Amino acid sequence: MAPDQIAQRLRDRFGEQILEFKGDALDPFVRVAPENILPVCKFLHEEDDLFFDMCHNLSGYDPGAGQPLVVIYHLFSFRHRHWFTLKTEVPRTGGHVPTVSYLWRTADWHEREVYDLFGITFDNHPDLRRLLCPDDWEGWPLRKDYIVQEYYHGIRVPYGEDWNNFDTFAGNFERGHYVFAFEKRLPANDGQPAGKKE
Repeated sequence: MAPDQIAQRLRDRFGEQILEFKGDALDPFVRVAPENILPVCKFLHEEDDLFFDMCHNLSGYDPGAGQPLVVIYHLFSFRHRHWFTLKTEVPRTGGHVPTVSYLWRTADWHEREVYDLFGITFDNHPDLRRLLCPDDWEGWPLRKDYIVQEYYHGIRVPYGEDWNNFDTFAGNFERGHYVFAFEKRLPANDGQPAGKKE
C-alpha cells in the first residue's frame, strides 16, 4: 500500500485527528497530536490491510529555539512490505507522549534514547531511564539549546580545544595525564606539557 493510501485510511478512521499528510516529502509522513498517537499506532498495528508489525525506528528531533520537539516513528509491515512514517510534536518543557513499547518491543530502547537525549517523557513506559548518559547527567544533549555542564563529579566535561595542536595541550594543564593516540607524536620533554619545560 502506498503512503497516500495509508494516509487516507487514517483520515477515514480518525478524521481531523490526522493533522497533516506530507506526501511530497522524501519520506512521506502523517502528523498526529501526541494525545492521539497511541490509538493511531494501534490502528496501524492491528488492521489486517495495514499490519505494521515492526517499529523500525523511533527518534527525536529538535528543529530549534522556540519550536516544539518532534518524535518520529518509522513503521514497517513484513506481511505487506510497506513503510509508513508518523510524527508528533510536543512542547519543549514537559513534553510527553504515550509509550508504544507495548505494541512494538523495539520501541522500548528507542523511547529511552529519546528521553535521554531530548527529555521527552513516554507515559507508561515500563522502564523509562536514561540509556546513554549517567542517571544524574544534567540536561538533554541533543537539544539545540543544550549547554554542556562544566564538570561532572569533578571531571571537566567540555573539550572545545583542538588536542591535535600541541599549543593547546600546553595551555590546558587541567587535562592531566590522560593518554590519547595522537599524544604519541608529542616531542619528548621529560613529561612536561609542551612549552612548559624549564
